[in-house]
Amino acid sequence: MGGGSRPGTPSSSISGGGSGSTGPKPEAVSIEIVSGTAMLSIGCKAFFEKDGEIRQAEILSIRDKAKRQNIQRTADDTPIDNSDGTVEYEFYVHYVEFNKRLDEWVVDTRARLDKPVTFPKKKNKATITGSQQSVRDKRRKTNIGGSVATGSIPQTPEAIRHDDSVYTAPVETFSKEKEIEKLRTQGSMTQSTSEVARMKNLNVIEMGQYQVEPWYFSPYPLEYAYTPTLYICEFCLCFYANRTQYSRHRTKCTLQHPPGNEIYRKDDISFFEIDGRRQKTYCRNLCLLSKCFLDHKTLYYDVDPFLFYILTKRDERGCHIIGYFSKEKESADNYNLACILTLPQYQRMGFGRVLIQFSYELSKAEGKVGSPEKPLSDLGLLSYRTYWSEILVDVLVGYDGEISIDELSHITSFTTQDIMHALFNLDALRYYHGQHCIVLSERVVESYERFQKKKHRKIDSGCLKWSPKVFSQAELRYL
Repeated sequence: MGGGSRPGTPSSSISGGGSGSTGPKPEAVSIEIVSGTAMLSIGCKAFFEKDGEIRQAEILSIRDKAKRQNIQRTADDTPIDNSDGTVEYEFYVHYVEFNKRLDEWVVDTRARLDKPVTFPKKKNKATITGSQQSVRDKRRKTNIGGSVATGSIPQTPEAIRHDDSVYTAPVETFSKEKEIEKLRTQGSMTQSTSEVARMKNLNVIEMGQYQVEPWYFSPYPLEYAYTPTLYICEFCLCFYANRTQYSRHRTKCTLQHPPGNEIYRKDDISFFEIDGRRQKTYCRNLCLLSKCFLDHKTLYYDVDPFLFYILTKRDERGCHIIGYFSKEKESADNYNLACILTLPQYQRMGFGRVLIQFSYELSKAEGKVGSPEKPLSDLGLLSYRTYWSEILVDVLVGYDGEISIDELSHITSFTTQDIMHALFNLDALRYYHGQHCIVLSERVVESYERFQKKKHRKIDSGCLKWSPKVFSQAELRYL
């Protein structure tokens, strides 16, 4: 939760680095000018029009637009025969140096064939065979003693760490069908994210009055994925492939709020606490939904170790989910939050800040300091960094006298590491007369004054009706 400059257009083939290079070898590629989209293959990088700009993109999949049938064409295959021009192709592309949430299907007319196309270089079978033989020889030497036993070539930890071939399992043929089946039946739902999760499998999600376009892959069952619209009940989060099934469900669904205890209510905002062990179906459906908008989330069917806190907005029809965060029932690292999400239809309304503030209100009620589980997503890191800075500046502006980092931690329930991170981000740490000082610049103070003039949603700790839960060993034993 870095990027350099935008890549230029190279003019020659690129091959691996020489024997003297110490860094990773660049991928071998071949750059060509193609005459038609039928020559484009999966894995190549071509230029496409996007929002009035020309952007380079990697092709992840190809399909016939009329039949919606995928065409598994690689660079080694012969060009597709489309001499009569009757077939219109669509390409699923990932724009280079842009976030995956912008990945999309594009029609072939958006391809700019006047620009060079970068193809992965075809692998030489003889070279592959030779490298495999050298790996086997290396393993044989290690097993029988060889240079390792005699000590003629010292095996330092650094050398062992870089010699990945000794420890990696034999390469197996990847099967997307088998991998997706693993996602359905085993604990972790993201076992091969580099392959399975590269393409979105949902087009549109309809929840209540909103239609939302997913950002990332989510392992919904195959009979529900790849449908034009996935219908999700906003109260129980059950999902349906067509509107008829969804409408029938809505006439029978009796839920008007998340199936948990309401622990906070003020105005039209409520928080519900849900135990993952007691409401497994709801929590699993919530995780499936959140995976559509979180790229770095590792999704598990086992939701027993977590508590879920659902933020809702109340009207005459019920309590509509806005977002949520989850936390471990027993965290060895004192994390007060494991995963956080504000649904896209409610983003940029201040609800992310409300979720973060509520997680720290729970930490204050527990008498602990807390921190979100790392790594954070890109939007999560931005939200937390902004929140930490706002709260620290608010404390420091109104404080008269000396204050230590530990005292700031006690007041805010932030960890000292998070406080230091926020202060460095504000450029507020100075070294003066042999000691470190916190100095707020005019820019930071002016930004704080502008922030104070705006209307913000805040948690009223007096409206929180909650006490820390104590779990027995039996309750913390997950099967």
